[in-house]
Amino acid sequence: MSAFFAFLKKELLEACRSGKLTFLLILFFLFGVMNPAIAKLTPWLFEIMSESLEESGMMVTHVTVDALTSWTQFFKNIPMALIVFLLMYSGSFTKEYEKGTLIPILTKGLPRYKVVLSKALVMVTVWTVGYWLCFAVTYAYNAYFWDNAIAVHLASAVVNYWIFGLWTVCLSVLFSVLSKSFSAVLLGTGGCVLASYLLQQLPKLRTYMPTSLMNSASLLLGAEQPQDYTLSLILTATISVACVAISIPVMNKKQL
Repeated sequence: MSAFFAFLKKELLEACRSGKLTFLLILFFLFGVMNPAIAKLTPWLFEIMSESLEESGMMVTHVTVDALTSWTQFFKNIPMALIVFLLMYSGSFTKEYEKGTLIPILTKGLPRYKVVLSKALVMVTVWTVGYWLCFAVTYAYNAYFWDNAIAVHLASAVVNYWIFGLWTVCLSVLFSVLSKSFSAVLLGTGGCVLASYLLQQLPKLRTYMPTSLMNSASLLLGAEQPQDYTLSLILTATISVACVAISIPVMNKKQL
């Protein structure tokens, strides 16, 4: 285990020294601030645009914003943060392949599965810390300006999207092991998300697809119940664990 923790420490230090971790935490923090800020500014923006909208034949009535407006913005913005995160971490393995930095470590006796697990753990940790930081900032501002109680099933909604993010992280780990190309990792991960989204359009498959977790904002309105996502959560968690599990034997046979 000492070798595992040594490599894990090395990964965390590299994330800190490269500025990658700092950048992502700042990004998630800014997104957290942006959600209530956009909600607060919405009436003002409509007021500024009212004259031009009226000239176009559109009537502008009084706009009311609340915590629900901010949470809706949260679920609109967090996908962008996830994309930036994947862009920054999809090269975690491929850079090691290109530079050959894994070979000296492996020849010293570090098992390959520990490389996979440590890198996966770092990616999961960064996503988790960043995501919940964004949530905490938004929650705090919403509590200050409005009342978060208006958002029905908020806990279930945010947990659903967090697990969706974990699924994409595990997909990225699998494709990072399967391929030596950064672009192939992104294409593989994006392709799986797209395939899940297309299959989700079929009524009989909707409740099973991981991408259905992205629609958790509907929980805030009470239009759906947390148990409606049970099958999707189970399948998503199973696929995520399977991706990391498959990555280990593939990595053991990979030519570096």
